[in-house]
Amino acid sequence: METMIPLSNIASSLGLLEENTRHHIAFVGGGGKTTLLHAIGRQLEGKTILTSTTKMGSDQHEGLEILLNPELEEIYNIKAGLPVMIWKETQSPKAIGVDKKLCDKWFTIVDHVLVEADGSRKRPFKAPAGHEPVIPDSITLMISTIGADALGRVIADQCHRPLRVAALAECEPYQRLTPIRAAKVLLSERGNRKELPDESNMQIIVTKVTNENVAFVKELEEHLHSIDPNQKLLAIPFEEENRGESR
Repeated sequence: METMIPLSNIASSLGLLEENTRHHIAFVGGGGKTTLLHAIGRQLEGKTILTSTTKMGSDQHEGLEILLNPELEEIYNIKAGLPVMIWKETQSPKAIGVDKKLCDKWFTIVDHVLVEADGSRKRPFKAPAGHEPVIPDSITLMISTIGADALGRVIADQCHRPLRVAALAECEPYQRLTPIRAAKVLLSERGNRKELPDESNMQIIVTKVTNENVAFVKELEEHLHSIDPNQKLLAIPFEEENRGESR
C-alpha cells in the first residue's frame, strides 16, 4: 500500500488540482463521505458546489453558505474559491437533497459539483439498495468510501444493509467482513460500482486507518488488485480526520 494520504492533501493526491480541469464527483459507500466532500470541496479552485441527491444532516454544512432551492441566477453568481452548500430544503434535523438533473445542469455553469449520492446511517460499510445510489449522468469521478473499522468485524454489527452486504460477499451476515469479502462488495456491479457511468472511474478511499487495522487495509488492497489490477485505493489515517476539518 502506498503511503497514507493526509486529508489536507486529498485533492492533490487524486489529481484534482491540475490546471484547466473541472470535476463532477459523486461520493458513495460507507463512513467518510461527508468528511471527504468538505475536504475536497475546500481544496478545489474555481466555483464549487457541494450538494446531495439524498439526505444529509442539516448541521453538515461546516460553515459554508447554504442555498436552498436556488434560482439559476444564484448559481451564476457563485464566487470562485468560496464553495457553497445547496439543498432543496431543510426539515431539521435533515436536509433534503436535490434532483440529480440539477447537478448536471449546474456542472455546465460552475467548475466543480460534488455530490453525496447515498447514505449509510453512519455505518462504516454498506451495499446499496435498489434505489441507490442517485448518480448524476455527467459525473467524472465516483469516490467510494469504507471505514477501516468495519474490516474484520461482524457484518450485521458494522454494515448498513447487512443482508445485501452478505449476499454480495457470499457469506452470512453474522460472519466477519474480511478484506476479501469487502473487496467483492466494493467491485461488484450490484455493490459499490452500481450506477457507475461508463465514462467515469471509481476511486476507493479507506478512512479511519490506524496501526491496529492497517494490516486489514493492506490485505484489502491486495484483493482489490487481484480482482481488478487497475483499481486504486487511497488510505487516510484516523488522526488526520480528527483535526477539525470535518466530521
